[in-house]
Amino acid sequence: MARNFRKKSKIGIYHVMLRGINKQIIFEGDTDKRKFIKVIRERKEICNFQLFSYCLMDNHVHLLLKETEEGVSNIVKRISSSYALWFNFKYQRCGSLFQRFRSENVETKDYFLRVIRYIHQNPLKAGVASNVFENKWTSIHEFFNAGGMVDTDTVLKQFSKDETDTISNFKNFMEETNEDEFLDVFDFIKKTDSEVISILNQMGIENVAMLQQMGKKERNAVLSELKNMEGISVRQLSRITGISRSVIARI
Repeated sequence: MARNFRKKSKIGIYHVMLRGINKQIIFEGDTDKRKFIKVIRERKEICNFQLFSYCLMDNHVHLLLKETEEGVSNIVKRISSSYALWFNFKYQRCGSLFQRFRSENVETKDYFLRVIRYIHQNPLKAGVASNVFENKWTSIHEFFNAGGMVDTDTVLKQFSKDETDTISNFKNFMEETNEDEFLDVFDFIKKTDSEVISILNQMGIENVAMLQQMGKKERNAVLSELKNMEGISVRQLSRITGISRSVIARI
């Protein structure tokens, strides 16, 4: 079957998700993540694209970029092939490391800012961080420290013309609770709320009140088991159980 051509963004901005083949881990540790960032930096100089946001998770990557001299497909191919070559040599493996990348066009200011927030909140939404600043492998830290590879000025000027308010407005927006989902890596394996409730029932928990009244250790054991099941997110668990996302994320 022929592949569909990607629809061109009118302004050249794309949200890209690059994931390990068969959902496999693409970063075994911090050294690998540092190498991937180095690859992005090097390819950014070659391709002259703009980078507005990024997030490195264990088995996938989010990028928000603007193509200039080269198209988004060539940019992502350069990044992924360079890293895969290094990764395969390091771990003595062969074959593809990444699935075909997914992307969505970003055409408006509102969508642009919400995608940046989604990318920075990805570790939080995945339940591996308790706040948007905890994970060190997102670009949010570059907005507060000079010398990074992200084009922060382009982003920050969208928040205020007054420089004294810009960082404060940016920070507040990045921390804002929301239900946005863009190229959600979890969307194809999600369990429904009724399925999660059924699992709770099978575990002997007849209702949410029963879970809430448990001792902390026993309750956390239940939540940990649910959290580790494929297709159940921290956000969904919080909604069903009434227990805060930050509590569940720390378990």
